[in-house]
Order: sequence, then C-alpha cells, then structure tokens
Amino acid sequence: MEVLQLYELSYSDLLLVSSNDVSPPSPEEFERVESTSKAIMEALGPMGPGLLSITGVPNAAALRRNLLPLARKLALLEPNHRKLILKDHKLGSDVPLKNPERNVSSFAMQIKYSHDIEDTQLNSEHESLSGFENLGNGFRELGICMMELGLRLARICDIAIGGQELEQSLLESGTAKARLIHYHSFLEKTTLVQEARPKKAVNSKRIRIGDEVKRSGGDDSSNLWQQWHYDYGIFTVLTAPLFVLASNAQAPEEREQECAYPNGHTYLQVFDPSKNNVFMVKASPESFIIQVGESADIISRGKLCATLHSVARPPKFENLSRETFVLFLQPAWNKTFSTEDYPMNQISGTSSEVKRDDELERSRLTEEIQKIVPPLAMRLKNGMTFADFSRETTKQYYGGTGLQSNR
Repeated sequence: MEVLQLYELSYSDLLLVSSNDVSPPSPEEFERVESTSKAIMEALGPMGPGLLSITGVPNAAALRRNLLPLARKLALLEPNHRKLILKDHKLGSDVPLKNPERNVSSFAMQIKYSHDIEDTQLNSEHESLSGFENLGNGFRELGICMMELGLRLARICDIAIGGQELEQSLLESGTAKARLIHYHSFLEKTTLVQEARPKKAVNSKRIRIGDEVKRSGGDDSSNLWQQWHYDYGIFTVLTAPLFVLASNAQAPEEREQECAYPNGHTYLQVFDPSKNNVFMVKASPESFIIQVGESADIISRGKLCATLHSVARPPKFENLSRETFVLFLQPAWNKTFSTEDYPMNQISGTSSEVKRDDELERSRLTEEIQKIVPPLAMRLKNGMTFADFSRETTKQYYGGTGLQSNR
C-alpha cells in the first residue's frame, strides 16, 4: 500500500496566515502567507487528499500524553465502576459498551466554544478514582486547543474561497463533540466475548484465546478497526494516535507499554478517488491531523474535498490497541445547505476506466467501498438543514437497511 506523507503546517504559520492583523505585512511575510495558503488549499481541495497535519502546537504533547492512555483504562474498567467515573466527569458514550464484540470503546463530551475550564466536582462517595481525577478537564483542555486549530483553518479557507461562511458556521454551532477512542486489540475483544458467555458454554467448548484470534484474523472485516466513511461535519481534528502493547488483555494497567507506530504508520487510511487508490497516512507522533468533512465540502461548493477514510488494524499484532482523541467541528443544527452552485458531478468521484493490469485490484476495492458508502447525492437535498442531513446520513450508513447496518 502506498504511503501518504501529509502536508505539515507549522503552528506559527497557522497563526501568521489566519491573523486578523490589519497592519501591512512585510514582503517576506506576504510571500509566506501566499505560499502557505496555496499549499493548504491544495491539500484540502479536490486534487488533494482532504487532510493535513499541524505541528508545533504549544502544550499539545503534554495534553495528549495525559489524556490518551486513559482511553484503554476506561474501556477495560469494570462496567459499574466506569459508569460512575463517566457520570462524575459528565461524559457519555456513543457506542454500545455492553456489546462485548465491539471494535472500539468511545467516550464523548460536548465542549463549548469557550476558554473556561470547569473544575469537575467528584463525588466523594465514589472510591478508586485514582488516575481519572483530571479526565473531564483533560477533555476540555485538549478540546479547546483543537477548536482553535479548526477555527483558524476555517478562517484561512474562507479567505481563499471568499466570505466567512465556514468560520461563522462553526461559531454559530456553539459546541463541538469530543471523543476519546480506544480501538480494542484482538486479544481484548476475544477476552470480552468470552467473559460475556455463560460459564458452562465456555467450559464445554474449551476455546483458547489464541485459537479464536487466529480464526477471526481470516475475516475481511477484521482487517479494519473502523469501516470506510465520510465525516459529515466541517472539520475533524484528531490527535496523532498512541499505540499500546499489553501482555494481559484483562488488566488495564498490567505490563502495558507505549510503542512506536507499527511500520511507521498511523493506520488511518484514505481513499483518493482521483487516483482510485488507498493510501496509508503518515504523520509525526505529536502532530494534529485535520480532515475535511462533507459539510465543508458542501458549504465551500466543492472547493474543499471531504476525506473518505477508515482505520486499519496492523497485521500480526494481536495485543496492540490504538488510542486517539477526536474533535468533530460541525455547523449549527439549523444550518441550511444549498446545492445550487455545488458541482454535483464531483460526487461520484471514482473512475471505472481500467488501463493497466495492476489497476484491477484498485477497481475491485473501489467497488467494495462504493457498496458500503452511501453516495452524497442520495443523502443531500437542496434546502436541507444540517440536522436533516446528519439524520439521513446516519440512517443510510447504520439504519435497519443501511449499507453498514450489519458491519
């Protein structure tokens, strides 16, 4: 698989290009602003991958390192204990945590566009909270940091496109959704499934964890932690992932260790329709990744290009988990979309022409992805609100007859 090295935007350049300073820049600064803005629009536009990375963000490394390891600890915590901790820190979940066969555990919070960090009041009756005292504030601090990145990038895109619709749409929404995500290792998932079975059934079958992992490895769907999809907001801001190797899937803190990227990759995959090919994303460990969502694609009338992506499982790592923190920047629910100037012919996005034998496999992959990703033209209607669009999108992906309802 080919590797995509993201365009790296330094935080200092982000500040320079997004500045509202009315004083005229120096010739050197003007040239820097022009070239950086052009590079950003090339990365996020129709001929680019639809995502970039931002490096050198102050305090980001410490915030990331403090929060990301808590994802695995929460995911493997005793359910009743976890429920109390989530309640104390005003967190919820948008995945069924009672399902032992889940690939991911996700913990969510709505974060306001405000720099006020609340002091989380813990219930003194709840014991064993060691290690989670700053969970809620960690969400907010890292989330607010990532909000600033998204707002500044929206301002830069607005200047290039003309108008202020992207940034204004984010500000009008008032909040963003943050998710702390743990991608379960094969061993963890197998352990969860076995623990959920009646004891008699487990004893009678005498299934060994290693055998079950080997069987599950042959399933095509097991090669992905997260299926192919578009995000339907404006921007999605992600921390670079943290990978953890653990020797005991049943003990969240026993002999776990952070490890380098497997094969040097983040295992975030993107599909480039113009090249009819999948690329593995490569980014520096302490960077942020920002990818374009479908709302930005629509609002910009195709000048920004939404990122079709998935998360792959590294092969031959049965005890490897992946941790990340994601912020979804979305327009207000009552934001109305217009398709009058939108290039609807861009929506299909993939080419069916095959010129060489080595493109046959790419063509097959394209067909498989098209089977599970509902086309934008089927989900978007002129005059739709963002609320209507999000409901229709969720329905066509995951509803009773959705394309990924059984995946």
